[in-house]
Amino acid sequence: MPPTDASADTGAEPTPRTGGSTEDTLDLRLPDELIALFGEHGPTDMDSPDSTPAGDLLDSPAGWGPAATPAGVFQLVPVRIQRDLSLVSRWMNDPAVAAFWELAGPESVTAAHLRPQLDGDGRSVPCLGALAGVPMSYWEIYRADLDPLARHYPARPHDTGIHLLLGGVADRGRGVGTALLRAVSDLILDHRPRCARVIAEPDLRNTPSVSAFLSAGFRFSAEVDLPDKRAALMVRDRALRDLL
Repeated sequence: MPPTDASADTGAEPTPRTGGSTEDTLDLRLPDELIALFGEHGPTDMDSPDSTPAGDLLDSPAGWGPAATPAGVFQLVPVRIQRDLSLVSRWMNDPAVAAFWELAGPESVTAAHLRPQLDGDGRSVPCLGALAGVPMSYWEIYRADLDPLARHYPARPHDTGIHLLLGGVADRGRGVGTALLRAVSDLILDHRPRCARVIAEPDLRNTPSVSAFLSAGFRFSAEVDLPDKRAALMVRDRALRDLL
């Protein structure tokens, strides 16, 4: 089971849904900085051994495209170890992040967390979140129904989970996490038609994260005892996405 979500932010008010249809993103122009992240072969290049598997388990997040958010144009970019390890490891060593992810230490600690996902069957996809072309967050999009988490709640086929950490202190506590959680959960629902629910399981102690999920249209479903924490099971239902 992936580690718990790091603090996102509280978000003073619910953020309007910005990724509600595929058409919302078709005309967005990606900044040059974000295009450079993909390299010369584009975001779906699978030649690199460090590229994220693009199988059918998650309907290829690398190809989901950009989303408009109140904070700017946002894009999920699959992690590559050689390019991104130093940045992700630095974020993991932020005390506010390490308190929940428990991945502080040398880069080898972060690498040992990333490689099983990158070398696996595609049921968990680690990504950078780039806002206006700048990498500023780390995400894991995963099949909750195929994860050990499914032993602890009534999972349904194609339930899709989210883990998030915001890398920069400046992006915390001002609604950015709420906006991005709504955008990413909308991307999942838009591009994974078989998925009826987006799932999250932040640590109950992480009240800013729980609040951000609530403000992003998730509902609190239950308290769940997991091996490493007591979690708040948060659910965003496809049927309720326009109501919450």
